[in-house]
Amino acid sequence: MKNEQTTTKPIRVLIADDEETFRRVLAHELSGMGFEVRGVSGGTAALAALHEEDYDVLLLDVKMPDMDGLTVQKAVRDSHPLVEVILLTGYGTIDSAIAAIRSGAYDYLTKPCKLQELEALLIKAAEKKRLERSNIMLRQELSRQSRGDEFVGNSPRLREVLSLIGKVARSDSTVLIQGESGVGKELAARAIHNQSLRRDNPIIVVDCTSLQEDLLQSELFGYEKGAFTGAVSLKHGLFEVADTGTLFFDEIGEMTLALQAKLLRFMETGTFRRVGGIKDIHVDTRLIAATNRDLKEASRSGRFREDLYYRLNVFNITIPPLRERPEDVALLARHFISRSLAPGRGRRTISPEALAQLERYHWPGNVRELRNVLERALILAEGDRIEIRDLPGNLQSRVPFLSDIQNQESPTLEQLEKIYIARLLRENGSNRAKVAKILDISERNLYRKIKEYGL
Repeated sequence: MKNEQTTTKPIRVLIADDEETFRRVLAHELSGMGFEVRGVSGGTAALAALHEEDYDVLLLDVKMPDMDGLTVQKAVRDSHPLVEVILLTGYGTIDSAIAAIRSGAYDYLTKPCKLQELEALLIKAAEKKRLERSNIMLRQELSRQSRGDEFVGNSPRLREVLSLIGKVARSDSTVLIQGESGVGKELAARAIHNQSLRRDNPIIVVDCTSLQEDLLQSELFGYEKGAFTGAVSLKHGLFEVADTGTLFFDEIGEMTLALQAKLLRFMETGTFRRVGGIKDIHVDTRLIAATNRDLKEASRSGRFREDLYYRLNVFNITIPPLRERPEDVALLARHFISRSLAPGRGRRTISPEALAQLERYHWPGNVRELRNVLERALILAEGDRIEIRDLPGNLQSRVPFLSDIQNQESPTLEQLEKIYIARLLRENGSNRAKVAKILDISERNLYRKIKEYGL
């Protein structure tokens, strides 16, 4: 009868025992139960096998001619800390097995052992490994700033995005999320993961803008002990931590071409090597990537690998900017205000006048800017209600861009147009196509105005 294993992949077991007949029979029986099994004849061979492939559990004989089990167990603890060790011992070596447990082994069984008892112990040991890996993920998540965990809004554009998220979440396809900074690309990635079959496993976020190439490579792939100066112990990379879960690359357009090549190899083979390592490690990880860049254009100019772009762009989701869903501003504002808990303060609200100003604003920084504006306003508000006076200066005037006019009581229409176009160009990184779309004019017409106003 095959065992009911708790992980999505078969439990991988390495048997190290110098008794060839016992080793072969045990490997055959465990394979029939659904385990992936490899047998080796001694401690030296066991350590070599662990360097070549990844295993969940090492089934280790205490007494072997080349290296005793206690020595092997200590070496495994130092170089492969996530591999659980179960000792197989005869009557005369029980004391050695107990000593190994005190130094980190999972448990021991006396030979000959009952297969059902061994099966249960292997499953528990593998589950312990899975939990330890999950704890690594939890520590990383706790160190990150707390963020909202849901989209807020009811606009048609947002409903369309949520529909796409729901559909692709049920598959295991790679997803490319596009959108300006601050629109909620990471929120979309988490929504995909949380609605997928991988939701009980970790989602690991990789910010491609925050680390230099060598550090990002070490974080992604991990490294072997002694791979470089300072590598005093083995480090498991984020690919391993995200095994059976999701790996989310935020702002993948910032990744160097060298790392893009390594990522492409992983997507094609499902394997990678640690820095300084020689063995291929296989993991089952879903990839989601996000960018605020035009990767298709970047691939044409040679700044992004075209083959990687097509690998990533299996399913594309574009998050609309906040200015294209103004009907969601009020819902978002009330959501952020309701989440603000200040000691000794009652329920916080916002005046209709202040809310109207928020709805008029262009929001170049999108939802992130709205959240920051409200956080500031809540600090400045004297009562429990945000008023216009609590908003930033450029949001207090009835037409926000008028704050750019200095000492002009009655500006001309031409002056207003020039100031507004200049402001939109500044807020949108001089992207003429985007500004023309906002103004609802052609790019050619916009270019003529830019020339006319000397912008």
